[in-house]
Amino acid sequence: MPISPARQAAFRILLRVESGRAFAVDLLQGREVARLAEVDRRLATELVMGTLRWRGELDYQLESLSGKPSRYFDLEVLTILRLGIYQIRFLEKIPQSAVVNEAVELTKAAGKRSAAGLVNAVLRKCQPAKARPRKIGAGEGDRGLLQAARRSFPAWILERWEQAYGREAADSLALAGVAVPLTTLRAVRGSREDAQQALAQEGVQAESGKYSGRALVVRSGNVLNSEAFRRGDVVIQDEASQLVVDLVAPQAGQRVLDVCAAPGIKAHQLAHALGEGTLVACDLSARRLQTMKSLLSGRIPAAVEFHVVRLDASRALPFSGQFERILVDVPCSGTGTLARNPEIKWRLKPADLPRLAELQRSILENVLRLLAPDGRLVYSTCSLEPEENEQVVESVLDENRDVRLMTAAELSRESPALAGLFDSRGYFRTRPDLHGMDGFFAAVIVRAGTKQANPTPPPDR
Repeated sequence: MPISPARQAAFRILLRVESGRAFAVDLLQGREVARLAEVDRRLATELVMGTLRWRGELDYQLESLSGKPSRYFDLEVLTILRLGIYQIRFLEKIPQSAVVNEAVELTKAAGKRSAAGLVNAVLRKCQPAKARPRKIGAGEGDRGLLQAARRSFPAWILERWEQAYGREAADSLALAGVAVPLTTLRAVRGSREDAQQALAQEGVQAESGKYSGRALVVRSGNVLNSEAFRRGDVVIQDEASQLVVDLVAPQAGQRVLDVCAAPGIKAHQLAHALGEGTLVACDLSARRLQTMKSLLSGRIPAAVEFHVVRLDASRALPFSGQFERILVDVPCSGTGTLARNPEIKWRLKPADLPRLAELQRSILENVLRLLAPDGRLVYSTCSLEPEENEQVVESVLDENRDVRLMTAAELSRESPALAGLFDSRGYFRTRPDLHGMDGFFAAVIVRAGTKQANPTPPPDR
């Protein structure tokens, strides 16, 4: 029997993800998937993301069914078995016989004909799960679902969360990490209500976000096929990401620096919030900067002087002056985004955290020198780990007595709707299980004093 295009695409994408050289989200937006019919695109996305989110549980089931450790299987066979077990246990509408037959054919097509009998035997023994994946926020789940969710995380990550937040919170984070996250939009042009109405006319139902004045949470419909999306009236951006940029609070005419800016979604938001002035967006990756230029072409307000600069922010920066607003959205572990980027949890190692923290500290120290008197800098991560968050900020502030954190009281007066997201020290925090958005951390740092000369950005590179 023929193998469906969706399963073939999912198989190839998962193999590339396992190589460690690509991310599923990027591959699912690539040409191979774009060529598929819409129904196949949806299925390929479901198969890839579901298999990655539940990989630990799938391996547990595989080992129980086969009596062999997952490392026993060739990667191609292991990937086919994971795909098959995911479909049988978690997707109600796909007949088991179809899953088994296509898995066997896929095994043969992958050049693993000798394993076809094993694949057939394992998948015929597999039974549907009693508990199905749930949306973020359904943290109460039954015991079986919770145990499956915990098995879908490396033990060391759960242990860290238990130490930092407690056992109940770690369980809640595990459940959120295997749930399908909601799609959130940012209204770019006009009001949020105008965007909501335009989307509704195209069959996309979206409700207002809880915190951001421009956030819309999609409940049904295909945003990517809407004219509102194609025109750029709305962009896909998690609500927590939007709030981090809101904390930068650029004012018209100011000079704004966005460090580690690619792929550019926050730079786009900064430009529209600024309205007029200068925005310099930087990143180390030439490829990602080129992608950012392409994505933002024609989408930056005409009154914003926009520069794109390739640089390594952990080294001396090529600016002769200072900036009144700075966003330092540093590279991080991404543990606040594991539902969207589930492969991260399998790639991340405990030794990565101190390495990342050292890089983050050097970037913050470097960029802080460019903060103008009376200026504001926002340091942010999409990580839940203290080493990357408050520990980095506090170690840098200890060495720079001329800057300080804005307090929770100051930030709450400025942004009353966000008051519940600031802790006692003034740090901004979101969690996917508590707030229905990605897990972000941000610190708002200010410098007092007399303003100095305007910075001279280097030419675009």
